[in-house]
Amino acid sequence: MGDVAKDLTAGTIGGAAQLICGHPFDTIKVKLQSQPVPLPGQLPKYSGAFDAVKQTIASEGPRGLYKGMGVPLATVAAFNAVLFSVRGQMETLVRSNPGAPLTVNQQVVCGAGAGVAVSILACPTELIKCRLQAQSALAGSETATVAVKYGGPMDVARHVLRSEGGIRGLFKGLVPTMAREIPGNAIMFGVYEALKRKFAGGTDTSGLSRGSLIVAGGLAGASFWFIVYPTDVIKSVIQVDDYRNPKFSGSFDAFRKIQASQGFKGLYKGFGPAMARSIPANAACFLAYEMTRSALA
Repeated sequence: MGDVAKDLTAGTIGGAAQLICGHPFDTIKVKLQSQPVPLPGQLPKYSGAFDAVKQTIASEGPRGLYKGMGVPLATVAAFNAVLFSVRGQMETLVRSNPGAPLTVNQQVVCGAGAGVAVSILACPTELIKCRLQAQSALAGSETATVAVKYGGPMDVARHVLRSEGGIRGLFKGLVPTMAREIPGNAIMFGVYEALKRKFAGGTDTSGLSRGSLIVAGGLAGASFWFIVYPTDVIKSVIQVDDYRNPKFSGSFDAFRKIQASQGFKGLYKGFGPAMARSIPANAACFLAYEMTRSALA
């Protein structure tokens, strides 16, 4: 079995584990990010993460926490095929000698390269997911986007292709997506490899326990979001913005307006759920990936 096929298989299983563990947290994150700024004297729709969970379950049932999961689940194979196979090919390119272990810095470069490639697939997937997740958070606001009640992922895609500029509309938010994925994956894979070597006491990490892999994967995932979270907020607000009457002209405009209206904390809306998601979701992803990759060796 070729290395690319092994990376594809292991990455698909790891991605599915990550999605199942982390999607409810992601739904709450997007709801908090995309809720309208309240008018003076008004309270926000959600007072925090726990309130968003309560309101979501009350109005949509437990299934509401998994809204928008269809597209990422359907594309998890392609997404992780790109992420892990490009990373694997980058390892081959930067490795000085066949079979030689990579340095942590080289792992950072490989992660960044994978981030470039995966951004192209992540952007339309994230746009569809965010539109579905944010519908209830935006309900009752003046945002025209919510006047369109999406029936599901394909309904979102049809609407965007028909009414928001065709294929180009699906790539709305590509710049902040790349600003998230490139440095985020560079840091995540670098931290993951550094922690594995720390736990193993050297470059041979093949004998690490599942517990060590879980800790390394969880902390690596947390480092991803800690570094790039503001870019994710900007991506979300741009992707759910009204096409006909946009609030933001681009990423820098969104950054300026969020800073002006909400201050620095506006760039960290939903940070709690994102961090709460990142640790178990990425721990599950990396553990599933390593176990599958080892079984296929």
